[in-house]
Amino acid sequence: MIKLPFLPSNPVSRLRVAGLGLGLKVLPFPVPVSFVGVDSSLTLCREIAATGIKKLTLVTDGPLVKLGVVAPLIETLRAAGLKVDVFDKIEPDPGYEMIEDGVARLRSFGAEAVLAVGGGSSIDGAKSMVACYANDCSPSDLIGLFKVRKSGIPFYAVPTTAGTGSEVTIAAVVTDKAAGQKHAVIDFKLVPKMVALDPALMVGLPPHITAATGMDALTHAVEAYISTIANAETDRMALAATASIVRYLPTAFKDGKNMEARERMALASFNAGLAFTRSGVGYVHAIAHQLGGLYHVPHGLANAILLPYVLDFSLEDCAHRLAELARCAGLEKGSMDDHALAEKFIAHIRLMNKRMGIPTTIEKLRREDFDTIVSRALAEAHGTYAIPRYMTREDAFALLDSLLPH
Repeated sequence: MIKLPFLPSNPVSRLRVAGLGLGLKVLPFPVPVSFVGVDSSLTLCREIAATGIKKLTLVTDGPLVKLGVVAPLIETLRAAGLKVDVFDKIEPDPGYEMIEDGVARLRSFGAEAVLAVGGGSSIDGAKSMVACYANDCSPSDLIGLFKVRKSGIPFYAVPTTAGTGSEVTIAAVVTDKAAGQKHAVIDFKLVPKMVALDPALMVGLPPHITAATGMDALTHAVEAYISTIANAETDRMALAATASIVRYLPTAFKDGKNMEARERMALASFNAGLAFTRSGVGYVHAIAHQLGGLYHVPHGLANAILLPYVLDFSLEDCAHRLAELARCAGLEKGSMDDHALAEKFIAHIRLMNKRMGIPTTIEKLRREDFDTIVSRALAEAHGTYAIPRYMTREDAFALLDSLLPH
C-alpha cells in the first residue's frame, strides 16, 4: 500500500515522491529470464546461441580475462557458432569516454548482441553502451528518467559479484570523470533479456570484495524496505534478501568456495535489486555516489560504511520497519520493543562490518569537500528517493563529520 506521509519537513519532495510511487506501482517492470546454479552461465550462452545471433560482443574487465573467468563462456559461445569480440576495457565507475569507446567497438564489429560479465561496473557500462549504440548518442544525453527512446540490440548479463543487483535493475550509473560526479540513466529498456546467477564464477572473489558487495546488497534491501513507497511485493523481496545476507554473507566471506553461500548471496542480490528498482534507495546511496565520484571509493564499500550511520539518523521515523528486518534476520531474543530491536539491527550491521574488516570512516574524506558532497547528495535524494526522515544540511554535515578519519 502506497504511503502518503504529508509531514512538515520537505513537503514538496514528499509529494513528488508519492506521485512517483503511484506511477511506479502500475508500470510493468521487466524481469529477465534467469538461470541459477553452477555452470548456469554456460546454459545462458547456449540459450543466446539458440536465438540465432551470429555476432556477440562480450563486455568485461581485464582482470576477469586474465583470471580466465570468461574463457569458458567464450569457448561455449564460439562452439555454438558465434563470432565473439571481447571488449575488456571496463573500469570502475565507467566514464563517458570509456562508454563511447565501447560504442565505437560495437559499431565496428557489427554486434548483434551484448553479454556483460562482471560486477556492477561491467553491467552498467554495457547497459549504457547498448543504449547509446541504439540511439546514436552520448551517455550524457540519457541521464535521468526514461530518456532511452529506442530499444537496443539484445542484452544479457552474468554478474560475478553478489552485490549491485545491476543484472535486474532499470538503472545504469555513469560517471562524469571531469566533474567527479556520478549520474544515473534510468529506463526499462536497460534490463537484460536473460541473466545467469552462477556461483562458480564467484568462488575466487577476494574476501574484501565479497564483504563490500554483500553489504551493498544488504543496503539495497534495507533502503528498499524502509522506503515510504514500499509495497507488499518489494517487502517480500527485501525481507528475503535481508534474511539470506545476514545468514550467508559471513560464510561466503570466510569460505569463498562454499557454493551454497555463494548461490544464496547471488539470489539475495537479485532479490534486493528487484526490490530497490521498484521502491528506491535513500541517503546511503545519495552520499555514496558523491564519495565514489570525488574520491573513487568503491560503491559497495561506501554503502557498507555509510549504512549504520544513515540508519542511526533515520531510526526514529522507521523503527518499526527496522525491527521487522531484525525479526526476519533472526535477531529477536525474548520480548523486545521495536525501538530496541531496531537498534539491535543497526548494531548487528556494525558487527558484520567489523568482523569483515570494513572500516568505520572514509580515509579520503576531506572537510573542505563537505559543501559539495552535501549539496549534490541532497539534490539527488530530495524529490527522487522515498526517504523516511529528511536531512537538513546541518544533519548531513554532522554525519560526514563522523566519517572523517581519526
